[in-house]
Amino acid sequence: MDISEVKLLWDKIKQELVSSVPDHVYSAWITPLHAVDFENNTLVLLSPQQMSVNILKTFWYETIKSAVSDVIGENASFSINYDAELGKKYIIERKKQASKILSGQSIEDIKKEEDKKSQAQMQSDAHLNLNLKFDNFVVGENSELAYKASLKVAQEPAKIYNPLFIYGSSGLGKTHLLQAIGHYALFNTKLKVRYLRMEEYFKEWVKCFQSADRTCNESMMRKFRQKFQNVDILLMDDIQFIESKAKTMMDFFQTFEALYNSKKQIVIASDRQPKDIPSLDDRLRTRFEMGLVCNIKSPDFQTRLEILKAYANELQVTCTDDVFEYIAQHFTNNVRELKGAFNSVYAQAELLGKEINIETAQKALNLELKKREITPDILTDKVAKYFDVSVKDIKGSARNQKVTKARQIALYLCREILKMSYESIGDYYHKKHPTVIYSCRDVIGEKIKTDADLKQTIDEITLSLKD
Repeated sequence: MDISEVKLLWDKIKQELVSSVPDHVYSAWITPLHAVDFENNTLVLLSPQQMSVNILKTFWYETIKSAVSDVIGENASFSINYDAELGKKYIIERKKQASKILSGQSIEDIKKEEDKKSQAQMQSDAHLNLNLKFDNFVVGENSELAYKASLKVAQEPAKIYNPLFIYGSSGLGKTHLLQAIGHYALFNTKLKVRYLRMEEYFKEWVKCFQSADRTCNESMMRKFRQKFQNVDILLMDDIQFIESKAKTMMDFFQTFEALYNSKKQIVIASDRQPKDIPSLDDRLRTRFEMGLVCNIKSPDFQTRLEILKAYANELQVTCTDDVFEYIAQHFTNNVRELKGAFNSVYAQAELLGKEINIETAQKALNLELKKREITPDILTDKVAKYFDVSVKDIKGSARNQKVTKARQIALYLCREILKMSYESIGDYYHKKHPTVIYSCRDVIGEKIKTDADLKQTIDEITLSLKD
């Protein structure tokens, strides 16, 4: 267990002790204690005051032990020792506080200042981005269900919708909602939260698993599991990264079970729903689906307008509605795309010393707009002509080699050039979601890395789209 987790554990124990010991005892002897380790089921506490060690052991040992047991577990224990270095720091800190009081700062103000520092540290430990909260998430029909479910989970973790599984294409707000849940819980309920992406989980797991020293390996794995199982809310982003990683799936299954059985909240985000992650372990798939599965889709025009206006307000930039409408009309896929387009307009105006108006926007977004003029119809027609097949063949069920290759390339280019979601591509070509994913990523996406002829074919079709 790392030091930040040990401190959070001690914070929870102190919350138990607030109502168990007199105020003067708590402020004089409990508050100065520092939690520095948790090993062999023993919480190690250091005191900057030699006298407090004897007082707490003599008069308050059972009370503290009871609080430790309530928070950590029945067999957990604790130790308190005097630390001279900590004592020196404590004396310096007390002098600083006395100086603040003499300068007119009240004890209440000092406490608020310390609470802010503590919250900032908790936010950092949980890997949360301060800018991603519920109050700056723009809700539209595309995201209403996911937003309301996320807020409910933040307000009442593990009571309902556990796990909560949010899926949708990149840049639609999944990460924003996960982070918003974390912030709400952290600052309103004081629960222990951890956000991370599955890729980061995997890298940490590999580091532990590949340790050459078996004893070290076991110790590292134990600490690794404790890090993710000793939380109240686990926010796991990009879960699709786990597919095809059988051993990591097995380990994450254990983490999931430990949290779920302990009535801890699990929130997961993915670019696909569980049934469309081809090699996902069936045990994980069924558990992901047993809570609530929510889809976030591309925002409609009105929602895109609201997103742009909110973003401009965040940047403290003023511009006319026709600029927002112009961007919203041409950038339809996701939130990142909208913000990127607005950033281009803003940068052009600022760097050239011009106002943000429709002329500036048209000039700044010229290249992007040329790309946006390419539609699935145009792209499919170009591919069909290149392979000398019909559009009907590509969108149909013909399985001869030439048509199959043309179809797979068309699906791949819709994903790469038009940035369409797998779901949208499937709808357009009348293909099942897993078929689209397989063609885009596992067939063309992999072959293009080593097949020079295939790469040349795709480059030639891409070039023809600019004509």
